[in-house]
Amino acid sequence: MNSVSQRFFAFGALCALIGMAWGIVMSATGDHSLSPAHGHLNLIGFVASSVFGAYYALSPSAAASKLSNVHFWLAVLSVIVIVPGIVMALTEQGETLAKVGSILTILSMLLFFVTVLRNRVGG
Repeated sequence: MNSVSQRFFAFGALCALIGMAWGIVMSATGDHSLSPAHGHLNLIGFVASSVFGAYYALSPSAAASKLSNVHFWLAVLSVIVIVPGIVMALTEQGETLAKVGSILTILSMLLFFVTVLRNRVGG
């Protein structure tokens, strides 16, 4: 497996572990007020990263491109920014970080879209 794929899978697994622990804490305390942030951590951090990792594992030419590394770090940064940003928005501490995280997240997906268009699976 190529390194960018491995990094996406490792980051996705880390996000899943943190998301699961967070879910257990919410359940134990009965406080689900931050569930939108928890959901974004699981969806963007685990699911999207796992899909990205699978694509790069199946597309060596895409994984070998310099854009794959840019994509990885942009995807990581988007999770690091959007999840606390959503927490801040939910706790009425401002929405700026959530907005910045949203832009980073959509840029990450746009970069993935461009990568998919430029590279065929298996190539």
